[in-house]
Amino acid sequence: MISLKDKVALVTGGSRGIGKAVALKLASLGADIAIVDINTSEQVVEEIEKLGRKAISLKADVSKMEETNEVVSEVLKEFGKVDILVNNAGITRDNLLMKMSEEDWDSVMNINLKGSFNMTKSLIRPMLKQKICSIINMASVVGVAGNAGQCNYSASKAGLIGFTKSLAKEVAKKNIRVNAVAPGFIKSDMTDKLDDKIIEGYLANIPLGRLGDIEDIADTVAFLASDMSKYITGQVLVVDGGLFI
Repeated sequence: MISLKDKVALVTGGSRGIGKAVALKLASLGADIAIVDINTSEQVVEEIEKLGRKAISLKADVSKMEETNEVVSEVLKEFGKVDILVNNAGITRDNLLMKMSEEDWDSVMNINLKGSFNMTKSLIRPMLKQKICSIINMASVVGVAGNAGQCNYSASKAGLIGFTKSLAKEVAKKNIRVNAVAPGFIKSDMTDKLDDKIIEGYLANIPLGRLGDIEDIADTVAFLASDMSKYITGQVLVVDGGLFI
C-alpha cells in the first residue's frame, strides 16, 4: 500500500486533466498539495480538502523564473517543505514545421521545458537540504518516438527526458530521485473530439486495445513519488498500453 502521509507535493498544471488527477491521487494517499497553474484551482482545492488534506492554489506562469521563485517562497511559508515536485504544466501548438510559427515554437519550449527548469531550479536548494525527495517530470511518448506535426512538442519532451537523466545524476548523492513519465494516447477532452476512425487507428496500434485514462498516469506518478520506487532514478516510465514495445 502506497502511503504519502505527512508529505507535501507541488503539482504544476494541476487545475485540470492529468495534473488534477495527479493532485487528487497524491492527496488520497496522504499528501498535502500545492497546485501551481496559470489558472486558479479553487475547485480542486475543495476536492482535496474533502479528502482530509491541506491544499493551496497559486497562480503563476512557470516560464518566468521570478514567478516560480515567488511560488516556492509561498509554498515553503505555508507547508515548510516540498517532498514531491511534479512538473506537469504543458501546452501544445501543433503544426507541420513548414507552417509552424516562431511564436508557436517558443511558447511550447518556454512552458514545457523551460517551465520545468524554472520550477526545479527554484525548489532544488530546499530539496537538497531535505535530502529525501522525488521529482517527477511529465514527458511523452512523442519525446521518445517523435510525431509528425509536433516538432515543437516532441522536442520539448525529448529535452525534458535529457533534463531528467542529467539532473538525476547531479542530485542522487543527496537521495533526491528524478524520473519522468511518458504517457501515450490518453483519453481526454482532446481525444473526445476526434473522429471515430482516427480513434480506431490509434487502437489498432495499442496492444492493450484501449486509450489510457488519466488515472493510469496518476497511479504511475504516485508510485514514483513513494518509497516503493526508492531505488529508481533517472528513468522514463512509458505508459502507453504497449504502443512502442
